[in-house]
Amino acid sequence: MEYIIIFLIGICATTIGTLAGGGGLISLPAMLLLGMPAHSAIGANKVSNTVSSFSSFFHLYRTKRITWKEAYWIIPVSIFGGMSGGFLASRIPADKMMILALILLTFAFITSFIGKGSFTGNGLLKINKISLPGLYGIGIYDGLFGPGQGTLMLYLFGHLNISYLRAVGFVRLATFSSCIGAAAMYIAYGKIIWPMTLALMLGSVTGAQLGVRIAEKLKPQFVKPILRVATVALIIQVFVRAIQ
Repeated sequence: MEYIIIFLIGICATTIGTLAGGGGLISLPAMLLLGMPAHSAIGANKVSNTVSSFSSFFHLYRTKRITWKEAYWIIPVSIFGGMSGGFLASRIPADKMMILALILLTFAFITSFIGKGSFTGNGLLKINKISLPGLYGIGIYDGLFGPGQGTLMLYLFGHLNISYLRAVGFVRLATFSSCIGAAAMYIAYGKIIWPMTLALMLGSVTGAQLGVRIAEKLKPQFVKPILRVATVALIIQVFVRAIQ
C-alpha cells in the first residue's frame, strides 16, 4: 500500500511540477510524512526528477516542438549554475538563503502582473544578455535552495517571448541537468532507498507524460494564473520554514 501511495504522489507532484514548477511542494513533505529519512527523501526526488524531466523533454523534442540547436547550451549552464550554488550553500547561512528565496519568488510574482511575457510568443531561445545570466542565476538558486526553480524559469522564458509548451520543454531539460549530478551523489553515498525511489520514479514519469500532454492543450491565458498560484504556495512554504 505504501508503494502505491508513493506512486500516486509521484504522479500528482510531477504533473503539477511540469505545468508550473513547485512539484517538490508535494513530493518531499509527503515522503517525509511517510517516515522516509530526509536525505533519502531528497535523493529519491532527485533521482525521479532526473528520469521524469528527461522523459518530458524528450517527448517535446521527438515531436519537434523544440530543437537541439536551441536547447543544448542549457545543459552546461544549468550544471555549472547548480555547482556554483552548491559551493555557495556551505558559505551562506540557512536563514539568509530563506530570505533570498522569499525575495526572488516575491519579485517573480510581482513582475508576472507587469511583465510583457504572455507565453503566446514564437521567439527562439538564444544566448543573450538576459537568457544566459538568467539561467545561470536560477541554476545557482537551485544549487543553493531549490524550491521554485522551475517556476522561476517559466517566468524567465515567458519574458523571453518563448511559447508556453516550448518553455516547459526547456525547463524540463534544465531540471534534468541540475538534478543528474545531485542524484549521482546521493546514489554514490548510499542514501537511496531503492524500492520507494523506484515507486516515486514510476509515478513521476507517468506524471511528466501526463503534464506535458496537458500543457499541449493548455491555453496561454491560463498559464500566468497557474504560475501565480504555484508562486504564492512556494512563498508560503518558504516563509513557514523561515520562521520555524
